[in-house]
Amino acid sequence: MRQDRFHGRVGGSGRRCDAPGCTEVGEFRAPGPRSSSFDGPGDYRWFCLDHIRQFNAGYDWFEGMTPEEIMRAQSPIHGWERETRAFSPTAGIDSAPRWADFKDPLEAISSRARMRRPAERKDGRAVTPDERRALEVLNLPLDADRKALRQRYTELVHALHPDRNGGDRSSEKRLQAVIEAYQLLRKAAAFA
Repeated sequence: MRQDRFHGRVGGSGRRCDAPGCTEVGEFRAPGPRSSSFDGPGDYRWFCLDHIRQFNAGYDWFEGMTPEEIMRAQSPIHGWERETRAFSPTAGIDSAPRWADFKDPLEAISSRARMRRPAERKDGRAVTPDERRALEVLNLPLDADRKALRQRYTELVHALHPDRNGGDRSSEKRLQAVIEAYQLLRKAAAFA
C-alpha cells in the first residue's frame, strides 16, 4: 500500500483544478455549492494542492449559524439528546417488578424476561415486537399466513389509496403505515 504525503489526495482522476485559470490537476475534494442531504452526498469541487490550501484557509463550517446553533454543534453530546432504549432510565421497561409478589428477586427478574420474550405462533415461529405491531396495523391475528397477509394488504391499499377512494388524501398516513407494516412482514421469517 502506497502512502501519500498529503491526506485526502485522490490521484489518477485526470480532473482539472476548479480554480479559475488553473491548469493543474484537481486531486483534492472540497464541498461544493450543494451540500449533502437525503438526496445524496452533494456536489464537490476539485482543487490542486495550492488552491485547496487557499480554500481550507478561508472555509468556515459555521458560516450562517446563530451563536446558539454553533454552541449546539460544538457540544460533545450533539446528536445524543434522544435517549435510546438501552440508555433510558427505564431501559424500555414500563414499570419495576412487583417485588412483594416474589419470594426470590431472581424470580421477579426472570418473570420480566419471560414477558419480553417474542411471542410464538402455533407453528412455533417467533414473532418479534415490531412484527406484532405490524400485524396490529394490518389488523391480522398472530397466526396469519402469507396468503392472508397479502390479501389484507391488498384490501387496505385499495381502501386507503387516494386514486381508489375518490382523491381523499386524509388516509395517507394510515396508508404509509400499512405499506411499512407489509414491507416488514413480507420479509419476516414467520411468513417465509
